[in-house]
Amino acid sequence: MGSSISRLLSGLFGKKEIRILMTGLDAAGKTTILCKLKLGEIVNTIPTDSENQGIIFVVDSSDRERVSEAREELQRMLKEDTLRDTLLLVFANKQDLPNAMTTAEIADKLDLHGLRQWSWHVQAACAISGHGLYEGLQWLDASIRLESRKN
Repeated sequence: MGSSISRLLSGLFGKKEIRILMTGLDAAGKTTILCKLKLGEIVNTIPTDSENQGIIFVVDSSDRERVSEAREELQRMLKEDTLRDTLLLVFANKQDLPNAMTTAEIADKLDLHGLRQWSWHVQAACAISGHGLYEGLQWLDASIRLESRKN
């Protein structure tokens, strides 16, 4: 399973080195996503100050009480100069749980429509089953390729 996932991701991103920052509130599912993807290589889980081409922001879709905290954290982070012109993929994680917010609700609650200078996408996901993870990464890959053609 791990090798087929690695083949899929290498097919997406190829041999080119890409820097992607994954972040979110505690218990949102970041580690579970990394473990599910299991790239077959060491993954650095400590954010760096280097230039990132993409941000993956993980949100617990079932935690309605903390979504405003997630919005504040995301908005604070996006003000950083080092993250300017970076693609934003939001994993609306834990879609398997009752009362999970839809992707449209997540976009509204995170005030993503106000991010006019950003390319962003909200992907419904379930880290435990893997549902939506590859679709989100496919969007990120296609967007990175499109951006690299522009530059």
